[in-house]
Amino acid sequence: MMNYFEEAVKSICESVKFDSSLGKHTSKTPFGKGAADCLNHFLELAQSLGFETNNYDNYVGEVLFGSGEEFAILCHLDVVPAGDGWTKDPFGGEIADGQIWGRGTLDDKGPAICTLYALKALKDKGFRPSKKIKLIVGCNEESGWGCIEHYNQCADMPETGFSPDADFPVIYAEKGILQLRLHFPISRAPFLHLEGGQQANMVCDFCEATPRSLTMNKARELGLTVEKKRVIAYGKSAHGSTPELGENAILPVLRFFEGKSDVIKRIIQCLFEDCYGLKELEDETGKLTMSPNIIKYRKNQILVQVDIRYPATIPLDTVLKKVAQFGVVYETVHFQKPLFHDKNSELIRTLLSTYEECTGQKAEPIAIGGGTYARALKNGVGFGPEMPGDVPCIHMADEHISLDRVRLLLDIYEKAIERLTK
Repeated sequence: MMNYFEEAVKSICESVKFDSSLGKHTSKTPFGKGAADCLNHFLELAQSLGFETNNYDNYVGEVLFGSGEEFAILCHLDVVPAGDGWTKDPFGGEIADGQIWGRGTLDDKGPAICTLYALKALKDKGFRPSKKIKLIVGCNEESGWGCIEHYNQCADMPETGFSPDADFPVIYAEKGILQLRLHFPISRAPFLHLEGGQQANMVCDFCEATPRSLTMNKARELGLTVEKKRVIAYGKSAHGSTPELGENAILPVLRFFEGKSDVIKRIIQCLFEDCYGLKELEDETGKLTMSPNIIKYRKNQILVQVDIRYPATIPLDTVLKKVAQFGVVYETVHFQKPLFHDKNSELIRTLLSTYEECTGQKAEPIAIGGGTYARALKNGVGFGPEMPGDVPCIHMADEHISLDRVRLLLDIYEKAIERLTK
């Protein structure tokens, strides 16, 4: 496997240079030119390694190896927007301090490319899988899963597989995902403009407003920047499923106005102070998390898009009944059912034993709040690349993957794929 380490590093750096965040839709580039170019780079790389590939209209692609019952490895090449606060070029693919830096290095271009080279290593040593391996690479995982919908229209999705787009040792459960847009009517708003956030599954790291009257002392007390009659809050981005790791820039801006509007007080009470106890819902997969990540003022309404990750065994109706107590109109922007598997299934046991062998660490299956392509399968789980004890950097500034992690992924994915498809 070590023979492909340098090639994998080079390919990851190349892939990171494509800004594959959601871009302008055209008939030939459904998720923007950057995503389409990144997909074609990946498929051309796979072809150069001797694999058959398919590109389904720049929505999603696949790399094929073997024949028989189908087995899926699901990755994605799209990324969330870079956001602010980087000390490296987010699309530079720079190698420094034993790391590759850039948006997508860990989520999910790095693991996708390591999986591809793991297949190449198996092919080179003469391994003949008893299954048809489909390495499926989508371009819309971060903002709607339109890639998976298109794949299901154009090709057959395998029932079993894994997604290298989450955490080790192996994930047996993922919380339900519910993204809502809430409409808070407001008359005589104390601002002319209010806007913040880039994407529903990223903690808002920038929010600004133009007050009708500016109180400098209060702005300073809240740590707001005042610039050209605007108040600005800078936060810290994090994955929407772990909002506690970020600093939401929306709250200090709302605090600036809360004394001037009962509606704004209500938003703070419902979404930040959790007055109806959504975050008290809990099971073995953890507590519900709620992160208001996008806010806009439009036509006498404050629109807030909130990312909710709810415990896997809690019924959706239980969550929605609490949301209904907010007393405002809401619409569902994105929804995914929870994932929940038997910890003792053959798939999970095989992946867990492979992890333990490659790391020398005893481990147990885990549950997460994030959502992976594993949900697209009847029998799918998340498997890496983050390790227990990692300092989180996915959806944050200065995302990176260590060179040592690349080596581990090449080894662990080669062994796992061989064991699951022999």
